This record gives sequence, structure tokens and C-alpha cells, in this order.
Amino acid sequence: MKKSLKNLLIGLSILALTFAGCSNSSDKEELEQFRKEKALTEMRLARFDSLDYEFYSNQKWDQFSISHDENIKVYYPDGSVTVGLYPKHIDALTPMFVFAPDTKIKEHPVRFGSGDWTAVIGIMEGTFSQPMPIGDGKFIQPTGKKFRLSMATIGHWKDGKMIEEYLFWDNQTFMKQIGLAE
Repeated sequence: MKKSLKNLLIGLSILALTFAGCSNSSDKEELEQFRKEKALTEMRLARFDSLDYEFYSNQKWDQFSISHDENIKVYYPDGSVTVGLYPKHIDALTPMFVFAPDTKIKEHPVRFGSGDWTAVIGIMEGTFSQPMPIGDGKFIQPTGKKFRLSMATIGHWKDGKMIEEYLFWDNQTFMKQIGLAE
């Protein structure tokens, strides 16, 4: 009887260790997958930091192809949409620098991602210091007022580049800050 009990305990121990080993293997695989996804997200966020801090802020439009797919689809706060990096998306970004040439994004207080998506809140700052073209050869004269505007960018990534970009900021707040709305 002692031998049977001993064999039973040994058998149960082996069975328990087998299940524990399976669980550890599964946990290790899950942890490794999590680490890979986290590293990929961090790489995308670092690429996005460079995009705003270096390329956008310094108008290095030719560098946008590092983070943007050539056929990127971009959704803007006013409801407009562009498809294509050059010239469509770049042409939508450059007008800001005509009337506020010191426009910069220097901080991302919130940044995270999951799967193929990233979300970043940026702070855009500048000064309405040059005439603003409004069409037909007309301009709004500069007010000299500074702006500091929170904005958000949601990026959808594939093969290391954004294929979709959703941009959000409050145009009414922007217009108030530069003195063009009450």
C-alpha cells in the first residue's frame, strides 16, 4: 500500500509538473509576444516623435516618407481628406507656416499604442506673425498673437509606416488664440 501511494504521489507530481510546464511555456510565449508588440509600438512612437519634433517643426517635408506611406490617407479636423503624401498631405500642412513660420511641436505629453495603432497628443505652438492668405490675392494681417494648441494624432501603421492618419484639434480655439474669433 505504501508503494502504491508512493507511485500515485510520484505520478501526480509528474502530471502536475507537466501541466505547470505547459502553462509556463504558454506564459513565456505570451510574454514574448507582448514584448515584441511593445517594442514595435515604441519604435512607431519614436518615429512619430521625430516626425513632429524634427521634420514637421523644421519643415523637412522630404523626410515625411520615413513615417508616412506614399498613399497615406489623412483625415483633418475640418472634415477634409487627402490621399497621398506628395503633394496632397504636404500641401495641406504648409499653409500654417506662411502666417506662423515659427510653428513647432515640441512635446507629446500623452503617447501610446496597441496593435497597428498609435495615439499621440501633441502641443502645437507658434505666432500669427505674417499675413494669412485667404484667396483671391487677399490677406488677413497678422495679429502678433501666440497660440498654444493641443492636438491629437491617431496613426494606423503597416510595414513600418502610417497608412492612415487622423488629426484632431479645435479650430475655434485656434482662431480665438490668434485673434480671429471671439
